[in-house]
Amino acid sequence: MSQNAESARLEAARTAKTPWRKWGPYLSERQWGTVREDYSEDGNAWDYFTHDQARSRAYHWGEDGLAGVSDDKQLLCFSVALWNGKDPILKERIFGLTNSEANHGEDAKEYYFYLDSTPAHSYMKYLYKYPQAAFPYLDLIETNRRRNRGDMEYELLDTGVFNEDRYFDVFVEYAKQSPEDILIQITVVNRGPEPATLHVLPALWFRNTWTWWPGTPKPSLKQFSGPKGVQAVAASHADLGERYLYCEGDVPLLFTENETNNERIFGTPNASPYVKDGINNYVVQGQRDVVNPQNTGTKSAAHYQLNVGAGQTATVRLRLSDLLPTALGDPFKNFAEIVQARQREADDFYKSITPSRVSEDEARVMRQALAGMLWSKQYFFFDVDKWLEEHGIEPFKPGGRSMRNREWFHMVNQHIISMPDKWEYPWYAAWDLAFHTIALSTVDAEFAKQQLDLMLQEFFLHPTGQIPAYEWNFSDVNPPVHAWATIFLYRTEQALHGKGDIEFLKRSFAKLMLNFSWWVNRKDRFGKNLFEGGFLGLDNIGVFDRSAPLPTGGSLEQADGTAWVSMFAQNMLEIAVELAAYDQMYEDMALKFAEHFIWIAMAMNQVGPEGMWDEEDGFYYDVLRLPDGSARRLKVRSMVGLLPLCATTVIEPWQRERIPRVTDMLRERWERMPELRNSIHATGKGHLGYAERGIAALVNEERLRRILTRMLDENEFLSPYGIRALSRYHNDHPFIVNVGGQEYRVNYLPAESDTGMFGGNSNWRGPIWMPVNVILIRALLSFYLYYGDNFKIECPTGSGKLMNLFEVAHEIANRLEQIFLRDKSGRRPVYGGTEKFQSDPQWKDYILFYEYFHGDNGAGLGASHQTGWTGVVAKLIELFGRIDAQQLLDAGKAGGFAKGRTEEVEHAAA
Repeated sequence: MSQNAESARLEAARTAKTPWRKWGPYLSERQWGTVREDYSEDGNAWDYFTHDQARSRAYHWGEDGLAGVSDDKQLLCFSVALWNGKDPILKERIFGLTNSEANHGEDAKEYYFYLDSTPAHSYMKYLYKYPQAAFPYLDLIETNRRRNRGDMEYELLDTGVFNEDRYFDVFVEYAKQSPEDILIQITVVNRGPEPATLHVLPALWFRNTWTWWPGTPKPSLKQFSGPKGVQAVAASHADLGERYLYCEGDVPLLFTENETNNERIFGTPNASPYVKDGINNYVVQGQRDVVNPQNTGTKSAAHYQLNVGAGQTATVRLRLSDLLPTALGDPFKNFAEIVQARQREADDFYKSITPSRVSEDEARVMRQALAGMLWSKQYFFFDVDKWLEEHGIEPFKPGGRSMRNREWFHMVNQHIISMPDKWEYPWYAAWDLAFHTIALSTVDAEFAKQQLDLMLQEFFLHPTGQIPAYEWNFSDVNPPVHAWATIFLYRTEQALHGKGDIEFLKRSFAKLMLNFSWWVNRKDRFGKNLFEGGFLGLDNIGVFDRSAPLPTGGSLEQADGTAWVSMFAQNMLEIAVELAAYDQMYEDMALKFAEHFIWIAMAMNQVGPEGMWDEEDGFYYDVLRLPDGSARRLKVRSMVGLLPLCATTVIEPWQRERIPRVTDMLRERWERMPELRNSIHATGKGHLGYAERGIAALVNEERLRRILTRMLDENEFLSPYGIRALSRYHNDHPFIVNVGGQEYRVNYLPAESDTGMFGGNSNWRGPIWMPVNVILIRALLSFYLYYGDNFKIECPTGSGKLMNLFEVAHEIANRLEQIFLRDKSGRRPVYGGTEKFQSDPQWKDYILFYEYFHGDNGAGLGASHQTGWTGVVAKLIELFGRIDAQQLLDAGKAGGFAKGRTEEVEHAAA
């Protein structure tokens, strides 16, 4: 990354601990309906704390808001509230539907876009599209509730509120003059044909800590005298200190308390007339006695009323600073110049990380993907022991009612964490987070490392060694991709700074050893080196719920679970090899993980009717072990059978030289036990690949070719937009099992699933998912490093067009990228048939990064803002924009990783 103003800020944050990241977009888009805020008897978080209650009820564990920011402890928060004069409530937060209200699961029903952000949040831009007619809350709920799984979702555009472009575009920009001095610009554009009025209420408030933690000093907001023509709010907090919000213009300031309206929610008296929804009731209902006439409280808002002509623009300017007027002077002097400077610096930063041969549209997609990643940071606070205590649960006392996460009482999470989607999934998920760090490494490798560190800290990692899955059930099992992300980030930083963070690698390795032991001891129940795993993030991909007891009885040996653990062993082997250069003790660890890989490979690749490999089909399947000892393969052609490809790692000559004892042991073992060599890809003496490389892989050349023939078949896995989660073969040939008179089946379903297994958003029966596509691309690049041009295959199958594996990887990456890029007709597949997004100049270049994509037409599905792991498309654009095949192929020559490989090759080979 070339030096520019933003990268200089990152360097200052890394080396001098300058707090450039202290303030950022750390508010959730939704705090209501989360496990943290759930104090119900039945654990139904969605129904216990609803959107309708959110304006009136003080949160316990965090805050939400529209286009909001906060400090990194979320003590002081800022966001924007809006009112069009017709809505029944202020627009203070994003609205969406719960599972019980929607035919396709929980879903945000708004249009908002993360347009820009630098990694230090020195510049950020957000867009919210607000209808001028009354927001159709009831219509959205009632119409979606009437529809079934076979119907299309009823979206906000379908209601007609955007007809004739009668809406406001509300752009919110933040520009930091210093780490503690933030300029805020709100630009309102009336896209409609007539003048319209918009109330804009920039809000400043304190997270409520004083109610939930008795004895905590109560902070205060109060109006004070600012410079002429400026209204000002002083914020005082015992820990945060003093801050000041300057509001341009002689605008009224409204004050209330960030405390629950008990009268409305619980039917009990309020201790004070000034409660959380006081500003809402003042503006919308005209109640004049619900805001504090003394102009003090813990929640405040400036009340701007803008009359905006058709096609015209109005602007509101504010400044949140640690500087008093005596030090700051005129807070709006040079305001425009500062904002423009930060915009230019953001442009310079993204120019420095965007390959020159990337097209303008690719650069747009890459930048908005990374902006979404950076906007999706969130302050996550959850003290599980306190939460359990508040539910009447004592973890060390036997008995009592069953309660989710009871065995995770050690957890105290209070950090800035990258979220999958701050509305639909406003909580971290372990395997999602690993993919987040791959994308984040493009812009902020230091923050990415911190994220991986978090999951291995004592307040996250379970004493047994399990990494927490996610808030809804920390005990669910996610794929073990943490070690892969760790070595990836180490290699990335090695390229950026000339050396990797060896201390990061050491501490990660120690904790990952605990996690690997957990997998071996907990998920290989019978000690056969075949792993069950359970859920593994792939929801309903199987014929049975893999987290529940099987209706047949017995157990399920999972091809994906076993492949993930094999890859885990390879990643740990590579980390141990790196650490062995600093401490020879790690050679013993390398030996341990080399052996684990061999035993897993031997178990997984056993020949015969009970093995996972099906010789007739040329594919891997899960194996159902029945109570009577018999076994059968569940012959579902899915991503489960492709993932064994991913347990593949290239071994460079210098790595072999670093661990001679491991090399000697493997050679001796293969001589004594030749059957081992039949279980893995041939490697070592007489079987070295390009540039004397070796390879650790579950599949040999013949099996690789057979699996790829299916994977690259457009009638099976290969879609115009990537690799499907389930083969189209099952469209005409559903997999059906009858158990106890009940039929279980798997059909190819390119969009949403027709089963409620795992709730409304469990859709692995045909759609395209970005993370597993990326891990397959990584495997293909690894095989290419070994084979070079000596391995070619038809792509697509039956086309007669032969490609090497770099070209195959590039082809899949191109198809994934095409989801978001304009095609020859100017349409973006991600938006399917939604004409507003396809043709309207005020919509068509704003990109949403959905959770998954239609297996046949690429349309976005599921969570609309899951830039989280879908954001790795930015890494694909960057990677293939920088490297070519020969550069990658020659990467390991003359010292490989150890002697200065390029950034591009680091990304590919990791």
